[in-house]
Amino acid sequence: MTDTRLAADTAMGAVTLNVADLDAMTRYYRDAIGLDVLDASGPRVVLGRAAANRPVVVLVHTPELRHAGPREAGLFHTAILFDTKAALAAAVYSVAQKHPNTFTGSSDHLVSNAFYFDDPEGNGVELYWDRDRSEWSWVHGTVEMGTIYLDPNRFLAENLSEEGLAGPLEGDARVGHVHLSVGDTQTARDFYVDRLGFDETIEIPNQAVFVSAGGYHHHMAMNVWNSRGAGRRQATLGLGRVDIEVPDADALGALGERLAHFGVESRDDGRTVELDDPWGNRILVTAPGRG
Repeated sequence: MTDTRLAADTAMGAVTLNVADLDAMTRYYRDAIGLDVLDASGPRVVLGRAAANRPVVVLVHTPELRHAGPREAGLFHTAILFDTKAALAAAVYSVAQKHPNTFTGSSDHLVSNAFYFDDPEGNGVELYWDRDRSEWSWVHGTVEMGTIYLDPNRFLAENLSEEGLAGPLEGDARVGHVHLSVGDTQTARDFYVDRLGFDETIEIPNQAVFVSAGGYHHHMAMNVWNSRGAGRRQATLGLGRVDIEVPDADALGALGERLAHFGVESRDDGRTVELDDPWGNRILVTAPGRG
């Protein structure tokens, strides 16, 4: 087996959420965050960027499911990446105005500026902007990230335009990374690095592991801050699926071969590879034109 890593231009796709109130959750991701409705058919609403035809969040109406418990494995947050500070400021302002008291914090992470919220059903949401990669610092394969207080009022004062006061701005928005709650970090590393093929970029011993492809600061992270010792999850409201996009059929085929080599159970139909992580978090990997 020669291909042990995911392709450098691997990226995150949409995050699927199981939701109890489809209308309220659609309004949140459409009207507050500013995503476009790409498709609304039956119990499923796809939101993203119409100009790029890029899904960001898929909402599936599943009112029969229970809410996940606070100590269970699942979604920690979906992180939506904006291409400019002005677009980020407009989205942050919009969410704060339309959903007061859902703001949970903000940080300058050295590689990025990030603002954190909870959506109406308690799913974590990060809205962020990346500094240019030339400004990131790497030491022996580890990217330098911090948690420095970022004053939200000052950020808005410096970056919110007249257009942003009126509502979210157009421009690029995508899932930049996905952060999961898991039972332990060693098992997470074994799965996401050794088997799935990400590179480890940061480890906080016994707390969290951050992974990426192609030198990004992180495409995924797994932590135990709320969920240490959690076992395999059942179907609940909240996380339904995490999508990962690899660049071509060869990269998809290499992943399927790698998973088979390690005995990881997956569903490979030649167009997609679908699998569950050790906690039952569903992962779907696709290549362009094959989803």
